Amino acid sequence: MRDLLHETAERASAYLSSLANRPVAPRADALAGLAGLDQELPQQPTDPAEVLALLDDLGSPATMASAGPRYFGFVTGGSLPAALAANWLAGAWDQNVTLTAMSPTASRLEGTALRWLLDVLALPSESGGAFVTGATMANFTALAAARHALLRRVGWDVEAHGLFGAPEITVIVGDEVHISLLKALSLVGFGRERVIRVPADGQGRMRADAVPAIAGPTILCLQAGNVNSGAFDPAARVIPLAHKAGAWVHVDGAFGFWAAAAATRAELCAGLAEADSWATDAHKWLNVPYDSGIAFVRDDKALTGAMSAQGAAYIPAGAGREPAHYTPEMSRRGRGIEIWAALRSLGRDGLADLIERCCRFAARFAEGLRQAGYEVLNDVVLNQVLVYFRDDETTRRVIAGVQADGACWCGGTVWHGKAAMRISVSSWATTAEDVEHSLAAMLKVAEGEM
Repeated sequence: MRDLLHETAERASAYLSSLANRPVAPRADALAGLAGLDQELPQQPTDPAEVLALLDDLGSPATMASAGPRYFGFVTGGSLPAALAANWLAGAWDQNVTLTAMSPTASRLEGTALRWLLDVLALPSESGGAFVTGATMANFTALAAARHALLRRVGWDVEAHGLFGAPEITVIVGDEVHISLLKALSLVGFGRERVIRVPADGQGRMRADAVPAIAGPTILCLQAGNVNSGAFDPAARVIPLAHKAGAWVHVDGAFGFWAAAAATRAELCAGLAEADSWATDAHKWLNVPYDSGIAFVRDDKALTGAMSAQGAAYIPAGAGREPAHYTPEMSRRGRGIEIWAALRSLGRDGLADLIERCCRFAARFAEGLRQAGYEVLNDVVLNQVLVYFRDDETTRRVIAGVQADGACWCGGTVWHGKAAMRISVSSWATTAEDVEHSLAAMLKVAEGEM
């Protein structure tokens, strides 16, 4: 085992060292090499060292270099050194964070990480929290807590009796709602299509003046960080009105909510702390390994009411926080270990600098592209940039050209009917030199297309 783990560390280190100098997207020959991994299951055991070599020799060249400094597709952070190291150690620990009795260390680290997160994100200290796979499950968890609380108010026990015959809950979302929130709504039983959509403004923000009158059990879903523009719904205007009408307010802040940790960006989050629940991803802007999402619920009892598992005689009742009573899963890995390590390594100042640095780099991309005569379609308030290259066809060709060039990688989207190249700056590893190198590559491709 020791020799195998040492070999793994050497191979992993070599892979990470190669990222700055290799094409961001894998080449065709590397993709073809994946056929070597797709074979019939062998009859006899294989030496673990040979298994590792196959994974590295054939798998590593065909990865997307999203752990590197010039990947700007989607909102994907890298892995901070301390978080990756903690991930490796946690894998060796092999802890099941169902109960404190099963993993005292992981349970304590999860509780500490939750306390730190509530602090740096300026959320109510009494809030409950769930460590889950990503924003979809974080949204699901928070919405299940909302469902529990709203139906409990009108005398319905949804955990015992389900939704058959239950009082109806109205769900209000912005017109730019993210698909992960809609998926979570379908999973929790509210449906994707029965929601009330509120028109959005030119930056994708829910229009406060268009929010309908609220009556009866209602969930109002806000967005902190539009996945295209980075814009925030007007929480300070709409949350007081929603609460006055008795609604539950949930915030989908998969990446944007991390702006609360940086003094220079915290104003974007004004009013969000007054909501009832929040969802975010640690594998985005906190830069921990996949997968890692977090749900926060102001009313701890609403969260445990929706998530608690009852009635098994063999499960001990701990005196403190029992992880299994906060998440949809029972058995799960210790995601809180990596989050603890990331926060401990960064500290308040390091986390704030990570957020601000990415935003500053996004602004530099926008500045350089505008100066070259290309249209930036959004107000660059966060880490997202949308670029339009004269017309839709040219824009799509530029995106394809940038991806094929390999110096960096950006995805495409459609914004207000226009094709756009989408730049998301989310990695701790990105430097000013990486930005200038990537910007030069984008402009070279664009000028060749034009």
